[in-house]
Amino acid sequence: MYLIKEKTKLYQDMYSMWIEVPEIAKTVQPGQFIILMTTEKGERIPLTVADYDRNNGLVQIVFQVVGKTSEELSCFQEGEYLYSFIGPLGRQSEIELFGTVVVVGGGTGIACIHPIARGLKEAGNRVIAIIGARNKDLIIMEKELRSVSDELIITTDDGSYGRKGFVTEALKEKLDQDHSIKKIWAIGPPIMMKVTTNLIKPYPVDIIVSLNTIMVDGTGMCGSCRVSIGGETKFVCTDGPEFDGRLVNWDEFIHRNNRYQMEEKESWQHFKNENRCRCKES
Repeated sequence: MYLIKEKTKLYQDMYSMWIEVPEIAKTVQPGQFIILMTTEKGERIPLTVADYDRNNGLVQIVFQVVGKTSEELSCFQEGEYLYSFIGPLGRQSEIELFGTVVVVGGGTGIACIHPIARGLKEAGNRVIAIIGARNKDLIIMEKELRSVSDELIITTDDGSYGRKGFVTEALKEKLDQDHSIKKIWAIGPPIMMKVTTNLIKPYPVDIIVSLNTIMVDGTGMCGSCRVSIGGETKFVCTDGPEFDGRLVNWDEFIHRNNRYQMEEKESWQHFKNENRCRCKES
């Protein structure tokens, strides 16, 4: 059983939790993920680690309510326990001294780029962070990213905060202006990562994406998370989650990620109908 030490509602349907898991906090690295279960009969869901505190044995996760299990997770309160919390899983980000790098985040991907940006900064890189959301209320972890970036650019679709537009527009502007950029990390919704990858094709830079596939065991046995990378089959849980964005078969990836949409909607609706949620707004 794993104690929820701190829970914060970031906005509307996005939450941050700090979980007490000393053994994971001791070894987790930027880019890695965990798999948790809310209850003994619950679903296993993977979440990329947003931060960690080695001294206090804590790991931070950030998630958005998008279905039955994430809503059930949002019902848990500080002082309660999760049934299972396994990790660290996957390969860590390849962090070294590149020079000038860019990290791009959208949605919960903003949280995922935070430890990567910090690691890149600690390695001596000049870090440019670009984050975006539909409006000001949906921008998360601004303070944390400012502290580990040389430059932070914020975009909102409606122009309510930062500059109006999309992260891809800000990224293109940077690539046109700064030819010293060597590498880009882009994490967010699949369509955002696909568009970002297509954008940088004319530029002599590398792009790394973190794939958020459907996953079951997280050890490479079930094959559910398989993706096509450069024409080869890879498993996100053991070969990833980070891959060269130029090599990802994006159409196949997006199609496979949507294959259980109907079942997921039915499960979520069943959960709501049973009124099993124990949420208590503070």
